[in-house]
Amino acid sequence: MAGKKTILIGGLAVLAVLAGTVAVRTATFAPGEIADGSDVRLAAAPAYDLDAALANLGAAVQMRTVSNQDPADNEIAEWDRLHAWLAATYPATHGAMTRTILPNRTLVYHWPGSDASLAPIILMAHQDVVPVTPGTEKDWKYPPFAGTVAENAVWGRGTVDDKGSLVALFEAVEALAKAGFAPKRGIYLVSGHDEEVGGTGAASVAAKLKAEGVRAIFTLDEGSLVLTDMPITGGPTILIGIAEKGYATLKVTARAPGGHSSMPPAETGVATLARAITAITEKPFPLEIRGPGAAMMEALAAEKGGATKMAIANQWLFGPILRREAGGTPSGAAAFHTTIAPTMLEGSPKENVLPQTANALINYRIAPWNRSADVMARAQAAVGDLPVELDWVKPPREPSRISSTQSQGWKWIAAAARADAPDATLAPMLVVGGTDSRSMEGVSEDVYRFMPMHLSLEQSAMIHGTNEHMTADSFRRMIDFYARLIATSTG
Repeated sequence: MAGKKTILIGGLAVLAVLAGTVAVRTATFAPGEIADGSDVRLAAAPAYDLDAALANLGAAVQMRTVSNQDPADNEIAEWDRLHAWLAATYPATHGAMTRTILPNRTLVYHWPGSDASLAPIILMAHQDVVPVTPGTEKDWKYPPFAGTVAENAVWGRGTVDDKGSLVALFEAVEALAKAGFAPKRGIYLVSGHDEEVGGTGAASVAAKLKAEGVRAIFTLDEGSLVLTDMPITGGPTILIGIAEKGYATLKVTARAPGGHSSMPPAETGVATLARAITAITEKPFPLEIRGPGAAMMEALAAEKGGATKMAIANQWLFGPILRREAGGTPSGAAAFHTTIAPTMLEGSPKENVLPQTANALINYRIAPWNRSADVMARAQAAVGDLPVELDWVKPPREPSRISSTQSQGWKWIAAAARADAPDATLAPMLVVGGTDSRSMEGVSEDVYRFMPMHLSLEQSAMIHGTNEHMTADSFRRMIDFYARLIATSTG
């Protein structure tokens, strides 16, 4: 009896120590240092005509700068038409900035600063848009390339991705130039022609700037936004991308003798390929609460408090629960591991012919703590001695570096974003897709990915989808944001 009592007392003592440790760690928890920009003296946005700006966005949408997978299908004249329209619509901008049109039709604008010793800033927004899925045109409320202004919004392909940013930048610069603004720090405005199909335009600009010895204090491009209904907090959150995942596509090839389907061998090449795909996908990369995704969770947990804060502050105890919750949705899981997605298959050209070659493409989005070598090693280990070949479709793009959440560039961006969303939580994040800004790492101290439009989770589904539209409210916020940011960081 005495022994059982001793065990019980010992168990209670362990629980007490455990509870005390959790309580202390929760009470003293603080997220990684994230500057809120409160020490920034923010410049005011100049006056402009919002109705005219909305009409201008509608006009830009009408130019079908659609990047098709095969560049031969692109209507190149539409890019030329956009360039001419920009010059005619924004005369003050073109009077203040020099314009360079690269042979590939990527645009580079430069507004020199009065103090050459100050590092310039780089602002980005691409010209091209994705195609409208064939057969879905009838599902749009307004024609996808009409640029219709209705229901307090501009409707059409590219209004959000990314002509909204492009036109908002020009509206902001035009208003500043008309108001007599003269920057001390130089400004580069870069607009790639092919972000949606690889971003070779932005890469060519980066090479040009590097050759000219340009080293920017920060670069800002698309990539995130103000989410109005962040699941963790339930309220608005300013999400600023500080890194983006890498990109790689693996080709898995199975070879076989081929022949007639009426006399198949014990295992066909297609069956071998299927086994290889299954083996690779059944060995996923583990979810890890680290990097920009962890920094986001910490910032949101500190705001939310309660059990959420307790779990984040005590990952040594609640790690398995956190990983389960983070992996509860595809969008959530993507921020915490390297993803594996088989996307394309190729086999026989005829239903009754056994192919001599069957192959699959598997797309990977690589987390910041992994590299393409890790991806290849994991795939090779997964397939083991299966008779398949593994090759990259093209050289992989490694994950970007992680930018600072305490730099002067971050502070300027945070202050400009908070000016129109003072009650929103501020958090860094990992961008799981790709942006043109990755090319600027070699010519910029930090690279950030953020557009100040306000969208709910449900509304964000329209990006690259049906009924894409930019509300007047979000567009106003974007113009004001860019104008404040430019005037504050370069004035």
